[in-house]
Amino acid sequence: MIIKDKEFGEVIVRKSPLAAGVKFSISTSGRLQMSVPKYTSDFLAKRFLNTNRKLIKEKLPINDPATQRTRDYQKKVLMKKAKEYLPYRLEYYAKMYGYNYSRCRLTHANTRWGSCSSNRTISLNIGLMKVPEVLRDYVILHELAHLNHMDHSKAFWAEVGSHDKNYKNHEKKIKYFKPGL
Repeated sequence: MIIKDKEFGEVIVRKSPLAAGVKFSISTSGRLQMSVPKYTSDFLAKRFLNTNRKLIKEKLPINDPATQRTRDYQKKVLMKKAKEYLPYRLEYYAKMYGYNYSRCRLTHANTRWGSCSSNRTISLNIGLMKVPEVLRDYVILHELAHLNHMDHSKAFWAEVGSHDKNYKNHEKKIKYFKPGL
């Protein structure tokens, strides 16, 4: 559920069967987020928000609603660019080096450029569209190498190095960028 609030903008209400009480936090989009027990009515959630307004403002760094909308727009633009580019680039390198993955997933995580799961799904962050192409390629090759080595062993790095001779430099440079929006 989303509560539209004049002061906080859109407030995300998550009803959870595991929640024992009400918890406030900031979502990755900068919005106020409430976790409430599953049985909590919408009326009670709104009432709890209103009665804790002062405490929320003191404790949590809530983005201005205009900033939230700007971030949403940036995410939409990056997602469109990423859909047009990343799956095709992943497929290009997979074919070039003989890798087989099951699926490509696009994410917008705040801390990871990519990941590879045991079911052979490769996830790539849409934030890759903000970094130089050579670093995008490095992340893609890094995740493809995880299909054969689900760790960062010497064998893993040797495989990355066989596809990207400058991987050590790229590994350092990617750290100057942040995956989140």
